[in-house]
Amino acid sequence: MAIRPVFVVSLDSQYCIRENIEFEYFNGFSDQQKKRCIRSLHQAYQKKHPEKRVLEISSKSEEELGIKLSAFQLMATLQNGKKCSVESAFQASKTFENGGPYLDLLEVSPKAAKKEERLKNSGKLLSFSFDGQIFPIEPKTYFYHWLYIHALHTYPKLTEALIHYDAFTDIVFNPQKSINCQAEAAAIYVSLQKQGLLQDALKDRETFLKIVYHLSS
Repeated sequence: MAIRPVFVVSLDSQYCIRENIEFEYFNGFSDQQKKRCIRSLHQAYQKKHPEKRVLEISSKSEEELGIKLSAFQLMATLQNGKKCSVESAFQASKTFENGGPYLDLLEVSPKAAKKEERLKNSGKLLSFSFDGQIFPIEPKTYFYHWLYIHALHTYPKLTEALIHYDAFTDIVFNPQKSINCQAEAAAIYVSLQKQGLLQDALKDRETFLKIVYHLSS
């Protein structure tokens, strides 16, 4: 057995509720084993909430929409017009006390960007630098959510399909090892859109921080 979070759309100022669900876990790194875990997690969640529609967002998803929404697949557009995956943009933006941002990571695969050794050997993370904008490391999910939600909003067909779901998972995400999760960002997007707050949140960094985190820059 294992416990993983399901990120549930909340139509209030929380935007997203994290509900931990215990489910039967299938060991192994193969896609088949991951898919078995996804089915098990969703079944356990829907046993408690049969009225909810849940979507796995990752490259392991059994739904094409879930795969396209993965940070490895979803593309962010840079000011120069070039595109790169959300994952590569996130990793390339990290600025450390002894190096970074490593903008060459914008040109590599998201898998290679995530495994880049310099990200582990450059000391303390200080900030994120993306397209000339500096983002603080607090709140811890601020920059990732901002990046993912902005990228997502440029794909109307994906967002039109996304808003029909109530909850999201990412089977690879382990909250004991990671902080940022694409499933959580997707849930926040849906909530903002349904509450009529999305356009305001997308105006600039400061407004996003105020609306999503209830903080002033």
